Amino acid sequence: MAEIGLGLQSDKPAGTYARLARSAEAAGFDVLTVFGDLMYQPPIFPLLEMAGATSRVRLGPACLNPYSMAPYEIAGQIAALDLASHGRAYLGLARGTWLDAVGLPQPRPLTALAEAAEVVGRLLSGDRTGYAGRMFTLQAGAGLRYDRRRPRVPLLLGAWGPRGAALAGRIADEIKVGGSANPDMIPVVRERLRPGAGAAGRDVAEIGIVLGAVTVVDTDGAAARTKARTEVAMYLAVVAELDPTVTLPPGLVAEVSRLVAAGEHEAAGRLIPGDVLDRFAFSGTPGQVAEQAQTLIDAGVHRVEFGTPHGLTDERGVDLLGTEVLPLLSR
Repeated sequence: MAEIGLGLQSDKPAGTYARLARSAEAAGFDVLTVFGDLMYQPPIFPLLEMAGATSRVRLGPACLNPYSMAPYEIAGQIAALDLASHGRAYLGLARGTWLDAVGLPQPRPLTALAEAAEVVGRLLSGDRTGYAGRMFTLQAGAGLRYDRRRPRVPLLLGAWGPRGAALAGRIADEIKVGGSANPDMIPVVRERLRPGAGAAGRDVAEIGIVLGAVTVVDTDGAAARTKARTEVAMYLAVVAELDPTVTLPPGLVAEVSRLVAAGEHEAAGRLIPGDVLDRFAFSGTPGQVAEQAQTLIDAGVHRVEFGTPHGLTDERGVDLLGTEVLPLLSR
């Protein structure tokens, strides 16, 4: 059965996450994700708050990166979340975006991700034999000095390209294509997973494909789509040209990028045609959003993740997703 997730930005005051999490779990969501975007609160804070307010949903960051956080620290945070949630944590890893703003280079991203996953896995499992990678190492005898809930947590890799997907096929439980609501990407991703899965002796069907994107739902569908255009502009500048199935108007990405860099997000959003919007965001009335999500489910997605800001207000959006969108979905 396809899962339905809710992706939250970590920009809210204490207490808000618990309230949203309780509402989401009661409505029937399966997974709660907190983004790890640059300069927002570290995901561990909202995740721990939500762990204490829920009993069923899976919880995890999507995604942490091994450039701004060392693998041993990633392991520690996920171990803490798994303890707090009584075994409901998952770990999302990706190379990260916008890190040039804080002077962090991102050399050898595939090596960094593979080795970070290896180090985290060894630390969680209690393996103290040591590890010597090209970027990360563990001395023999080094290990976490506290009990863990589980020796392994599910691993999600965030990736768009063929090489990242092949790595996910080799080592991950899920791959997330962030910033996409495009059903045409699902067979593309599945084929990109195949080389890595084959090399590891895995069935490609074992790796879940997750698509998540900006979501704005409201009974006023036009207002929801207007807000979605503004919200998706900054992400479109990053991911639009990564989608090989979409033909974009000439110069669109360059002009959207220019306006976003100038802080003119609304102007950037107004340039985005409706058909392009539907490839990179969920937006409109509950019926329209449900139709978009159902298309992904029918195409074989493992999880649909409705991302921030959810609605014209966060709580109104979460309420509509739970009460009016989820009941329309056939999973």
